[in-house]
Amino acid sequence: MSLSSLLVGFVRAHWRAYAGAGVMLALVAVIGIWIPRQIGALVDGLAAHRLTRADLVQGVGLLLAVGVANYGLRVAWRIRLYSAAYRLGVELRTRFYRRLTLQGPAFYQKQRTGDLMALATNDIDAIEQAAGEAMLAGFDGTLSLMMVIGVMILGVDWRLALFALLPFPLMAYAFWRISSHIHTAEADSLKRFSALNDHVQETLTGVRTLRTLGLERRSAATFAELAGKAADAALTAQRWEAAYEPAVGLTLAAATGLSLGLGGYLVWTDQLTIGALTSFSMYLGQLIWPMFAAGWVLSLLERGRAGWTRLQPMLDAPLTIADHGTVQDLRPGELAIEHLTVCYPGHDEPALTDVSLRLLPGQTLGLVGPTGAGKTTLLRVLLRQLAPRAGTVRWAGHALEDYQLAALRGAISWVPQESFLFSASIAENIALGNPEATRSEIEHAADLAAIHDDILLFPHKYETEVGERGITLSGGQRQRVAIARALLSDNDLLLLDDALSAVDTGTETRILEHLEALRRARPVRSAIIASHRLSAVAGADQIVVLKRGRIVERGTHDELLAQDGWYASQWRYQQLEASLDAS
Repeated sequence: MSLSSLLVGFVRAHWRAYAGAGVMLALVAVIGIWIPRQIGALVDGLAAHRLTRADLVQGVGLLLAVGVANYGLRVAWRIRLYSAAYRLGVELRTRFYRRLTLQGPAFYQKQRTGDLMALATNDIDAIEQAAGEAMLAGFDGTLSLMMVIGVMILGVDWRLALFALLPFPLMAYAFWRISSHIHTAEADSLKRFSALNDHVQETLTGVRTLRTLGLERRSAATFAELAGKAADAALTAQRWEAAYEPAVGLTLAAATGLSLGLGGYLVWTDQLTIGALTSFSMYLGQLIWPMFAAGWVLSLLERGRAGWTRLQPMLDAPLTIADHGTVQDLRPGELAIEHLTVCYPGHDEPALTDVSLRLLPGQTLGLVGPTGAGKTTLLRVLLRQLAPRAGTVRWAGHALEDYQLAALRGAISWVPQESFLFSASIAENIALGNPEATRSEIEHAADLAAIHDDILLFPHKYETEVGERGITLSGGQRQRVAIARALLSDNDLLLLDDALSAVDTGTETRILEHLEALRRARPVRSAIIASHRLSAVAGADQIVVLKRGRIVERGTHDELLAQDGWYASQWRYQQLEASLDAS
């Protein structure tokens, strides 16, 4: 879809707002045509000594009244037209945001956060201006131009009008050349701003790392370089936009010179009155706005086209995870994984190979193995963040693809390796998945996650703002707040992806005891715990050891110890390490 198709569709959908603004603009144009004629008539009347004082006062009073009405109409159509254009910005940002929320991790691995933020701001602003200011200036300028030229030809003198319009084809050629350069410059400007925006976002996110490594000066130098390039690109675009004004000025100067030369001759030979020449001169002055409007419209459209060229691929980008499921009702049931093979996008080496598992309602599954074994990958498949290359995953008798994504993910509580907290209070972060939760329910979930006592030590307790990404909390506190959030949601499947790595063994034991108590209280709730710390999964109904994406051991804690494989050796090592730490 081109920018013109987008604008035409939007205007068609909001035709009442644009029609209302068009009617008011037409009235403004009529008033603009009437005023010079009225002034010309007054000048001729004064020159011929036909006007009385009362006629002059009445004529001037009418001009003032019409001027006030003209002012009111100009305010009204601006409000009506801009309100419609702002709706386009809202619609595009909403559509863009929804598309981003539906995309999977594979999409974000290829995109930069700063670039996406720039698309949502600068690029959509450019499209919004094309729908507002460009449409306004285009309609107003075109209507004014047609009416002014029509009156000049039919109402004053056609010879004078045609003579004055001789320089205008040269201006049209200049506009065409300038607009092509503006499109290139605006596209480069938007791209440079995205790079600058991305650098700022990364720098602020990793500011503590930069300070630790002493990279402040290097980062500042990079910022200065990017800011300079963005400024140069914007300046180049502005230079080309500024070229419109000289083209208009030279054209109107030439037109004025030609019209005054021919008009003076016609007045000298009594073929034209002084009042008519005065009106013609005023009409010629009124051509300044349509000419400037033409340049402005071309500039805004080229900027909008550059923004739309960048935004449209994001809006049309296929979803990395298809959402064609129809089942909305998820009931507790068996989770069956059969011969699952998974590859990450762009990689041929499988991250999981021929994995088969069964988890009954109410059971707990432990996933262990060395780093890179595929534990997180398996959890991402269950969340449908990754699509398997082969094999099936069924839950309660339905394949995961049969469920609507929102329904599937709404039935799963997930605590990832890196817990993310929002810039809100602790209570709001815990209640994120259950906004209707009462304070007592929030505190109970926090107590289950062994974070309640820590929260009470903060000055504002549960109303404490955690800062961006939870920066005011320690790593263990962030993990436990995230666990409390998951427990408050009370979903059928709980996924813990190494979510106890930042807490001490005593706190870990308390949390695991609370999880076991919850399981006994709600027998249909299942849990999958992926962990490097084997003590976190020792009480699981089934433990699976993954190595290089394959299951190499499985069984209960006691059965795996009896097998004397990787699990048993790792358990002995971790127990020895814990005893040394305790001593």
